[in-house]
Amino acid sequence: MRIRSKLFYERALNSIPGGVNSPVRACKAVKSDPVFFEKGEGAYLIDVDGNRYIDYVCSWGPLILGHAHQEVIASVYFASKKGTSFGAPTWQEVELAELIKSCFPSIEKIRLVNSGTEATMSAIRLARAYTKRKKIIKFEGCYHGHVDSLLVKAGSGLATFGIPASPGIPEELTTHTLNLPFNNFEEIEKAFKEYGEEIAGIIVEPIAGNMGVILPKKGFLEFLREITQKYGALLIFDEVITGFRIGISGAQGKFGITPDLTCLGKIIGGGLPVGAYGGKSEIMSLVAPEGPVYQAGTLSGNPIAVSAGLATLKELIKPGTYEKLEAISQKLENGIKEVLKKLKLPYQVNRAGSMLTLFFTEKEVIDFKTALTSDTEKFAIFWQKMLEKGIYLPPSQFEAWFVSLAHGEKEIEKTIKIIYEVLKEMHQ
Repeated sequence: MRIRSKLFYERALNSIPGGVNSPVRACKAVKSDPVFFEKGEGAYLIDVDGNRYIDYVCSWGPLILGHAHQEVIASVYFASKKGTSFGAPTWQEVELAELIKSCFPSIEKIRLVNSGTEATMSAIRLARAYTKRKKIIKFEGCYHGHVDSLLVKAGSGLATFGIPASPGIPEELTTHTLNLPFNNFEEIEKAFKEYGEEIAGIIVEPIAGNMGVILPKKGFLEFLREITQKYGALLIFDEVITGFRIGISGAQGKFGITPDLTCLGKIIGGGLPVGAYGGKSEIMSLVAPEGPVYQAGTLSGNPIAVSAGLATLKELIKPGTYEKLEAISQKLENGIKEVLKKLKLPYQVNRAGSMLTLFFTEKEVIDFKTALTSDTEKFAIFWQKMLEKGIYLPPSQFEAWFVSLAHGEKEIEKTIKIIYEVLKEMHQ
């Protein structure tokens, strides 16, 4: 029973649009009222009614160590005792910048901001200033925050609600955005042949996480690097999700690609609001006060958020961390695939590191178009039944599941068992 959740939701509807502060939390796509939570412990979330769930949302990715990790909580506690914000530089932000640089060789200088949206927005502005061009290529289903010019077929929440774009965005702002199919070499080449001298850059999630998890085809990222260099455009990797989740050097480390600019967020804040963008010194030196490209933020480099991020990254760089995360994530993937085999179901599982999506389609999911073939009605039933059995999944077919280091074999085995029970019940 979720009586208190229902009461809080009714109250929230009177004060907050849709009763939530981010659309997908409303659980509309899964035909449910939202669950209101009280606390998190390791791999678990506890709602306001005392119900306990194994959590695969992990705050949409940042909580790679699990909920309320002792080192992160201690860092936040001691940092907060010194003050919550100074509006001035602190030594912690220097240490975080240096730590990120040591893990991402493509980043020579970095600017901290307050969210992934701020990071992508600033990187786009910087790319246009550096190249003195206007057009940006993005890909269908890739979400780069709620930046006006990028909110076109942006996957994630827009796909969840069936919204192709958002009212309130003038057409003039999106005319400089070329929206192309992910993993499609031909369309990219065609766009550069037609607009090559006008394209400032390509922004891409190197592993898509906002239309469900979709990996790049072999050679796709290499192709993006080659064609941008050929035409003098910049390659921007949006690693807000994949940064420090796919590996210590993100997706660019996994695939051996060096982008010109990288956007980060989520994990580098350890569960607190933070973002960052960085890249080659030659480009980043254009950012004010060193250069003319203006970007500022009152809470940028906030000492509490930075402390949480530092504590998280220091845990992640310990030997064996990603090997452990990969092993437990692979166990979940293998378990789900075995369930599908036993039940003779044609559904697809896509995984990249500790990111995973179960698509309710028999088609191989390689782009936004194939992701949309997934049966969202079946996913909604699946989500509801999983919730009732104590598993909290992202309330959208078009979001990634996240595994944390707090998920042990016990949690994974229980999850696989419940997936089997639910899918068997759905297909009797």
